[in-house]
Amino acid sequence: MADSYYRAVGDGQFEATIHSQGAWNAHEQHMAPASGLLAHCLEQFEPRPELQMARISYEILGLIPLDTVQVATRVVRPGRTIELLEAEMNHGGRTAIRARAWRLATSDTSPVAALEDEPMPGPAEGEEHDAVAEWPGGYIQSIDVRRLKGHRSGHGKVWLRTPHPLVEGQPSSDMARLIGLIDTANGIATRVPPGPGSWAFPNVDLQVHLHRQPVGEWLGLDTRVTFGREGVGLTSSVLHDLEGPFGRSEQILTLRKLP
Repeated sequence: MADSYYRAVGDGQFEATIHSQGAWNAHEQHMAPASGLLAHCLEQFEPRPELQMARISYEILGLIPLDTVQVATRVVRPGRTIELLEAEMNHGGRTAIRARAWRLATSDTSPVAALEDEPMPGPAEGEEHDAVAEWPGGYIQSIDVRRLKGHRSGHGKVWLRTPHPLVEGQPSSDMARLIGLIDTANGIATRVPPGPGSWAFPNVDLQVHLHRQPVGEWLGLDTRVTFGREGVGLTSSVLHDLEGPFGRSEQILTLRKLP
């Protein structure tokens, strides 16, 4: 049994393990570890310690095969204090995910620092939740989920962590590893149970905004799910680590009735 989500096999290629298996189809990857891998590659590309990753925008362009994929990274907009990077995950000549990341210059803004989002109770106050009872797939089996009080359909607060490294034999930052859990948000407070006779609600993107760099192994999600009347939904989350809120994420959903 693999320990990591991916194995690096050279020339920018990564072999996806069973821990990356998706929930909608057994032959595809879950977007969560895939987004973590791309964050890892973006962070490792021509690193600039004076800049901070402030936003990553992921476009899901198609099914992400549970197979060996290629990641290519480049600078889109170079700059001294603002820089835009792009990473693509490709398979068989097709791009499955395109990610763009802004890196911004850091400075001391503590005199004006302010935060409006309320912190969540810690994971010690949550109850262990068996996510496998609701969702299939190797990725869901790989994570530890703690639900907080007041969890309901459409709005929930959970803490997540994983014992598995992103890439075998490669250290990853806390930021990359926690970003590799964020896409789970679309499945933590479902409005309808997934499966035959119900509805599918996969996301076609993931937008992550960071006002500071996250730390530690726990990711907290304060998530709200909206279903519109014309086939489109939205999953919105305030992101937390044990020090408090550090950013937000958004996922646009395509709603589809299942036979």
